[in-house]
Amino acid sequence: MSGPGGSASASAVDGPTVVALGGGHGLFASLSALRRVAGWLSAVVTVADDGGSSGRLREEFGVFPPGDLRMALAALCGDDDWGRTWSRLVQHRFHSDGPLHGHAVGNLLIVALWELLGDTVAGLDWVGRLLGAQGRVLPMASVPLDIEAKVQGADPVSPGEISVVRGQVACASTQGRVLGISLIPSEPPACREAVRAVREADWVVLGPGSWFTSVLPHLLVPELAAALLETRARRVVALNLAPQQGETDGFSPHMHLEVLKTHAPEFVVDVVLAEREVVGDPTTLEKAAEALGGQLVLARVAADDGSPRHDPARLAAAYADIFTAM
Repeated sequence: MSGPGGSASASAVDGPTVVALGGGHGLFASLSALRRVAGWLSAVVTVADDGGSSGRLREEFGVFPPGDLRMALAALCGDDDWGRTWSRLVQHRFHSDGPLHGHAVGNLLIVALWELLGDTVAGLDWVGRLLGAQGRVLPMASVPLDIEAKVQGADPVSPGEISVVRGQVACASTQGRVLGISLIPSEPPACREAVRAVREADWVVLGPGSWFTSVLPHLLVPELAAALLETRARRVVALNLAPQQGETDGFSPHMHLEVLKTHAPEFVVDVVLAEREVVGDPTTLEKAAEALGGQLVLARVAADDGSPRHDPARLAAAYADIFTAM
């Protein structure tokens, strides 16, 4: 059964059509929650990774980095034996002394289907069918991207100096303070299926995730940014539970929203979702949410183990409350 414009398995949930944007572990958390409450779910994923297995495959075959796409597909697997087994398999990494070391099985499967079919979206749809994915996974652009960041103090010897750092891994791990990002190419073509999904959605969810390298890039792809501005969908920004070492060191919750507004001044939201236990006095965050046109919703969404990790059931409940209240 297929959803709007898609071909993966539809959710059994009677809920809204939702598009989640991001990448990596943040998007994985969001999708793991949203598939429990969305009637149809699409993931629009960053395609700028240049490290690890993804970076090696990107360099060798000239393809999209498959890692974040793989993680999104794994997050959409069901909770039955089939879903759990395939999710574990595509996430499995080889450990050896040879050239396969570090490669994820799912990355190799995705790249093999791209070679076989010659179509990025069709390849992802086929993997989704195999996994029984409860939704669809799409790249945010139709070409692989690089991220370039302006960084202050990248060299600890010159803390006031501003320099340019290129590459997702370098941007995410810099010792300096990231001031802003841009994409290479500067105006990349969007994935048309991703644009369509955003325009047809009831809800769009941006974040959580690596703010500069997984969340903000979506707003720098012109056609996708236009769709995000013009869609009839309501928009949720889900904040991280803690600053990310290197990328957002020292960031308070409201600073994430201020950076978002700097990069996309016309972007407005309906809801900002944050973990109530880490916000403290919500006054400043409420003002930052209002500056984006939205209201602040505080909820218990963190796992109980003390790690900066979202609990899927709690996050799903928070999303469900937001979807039904508006």
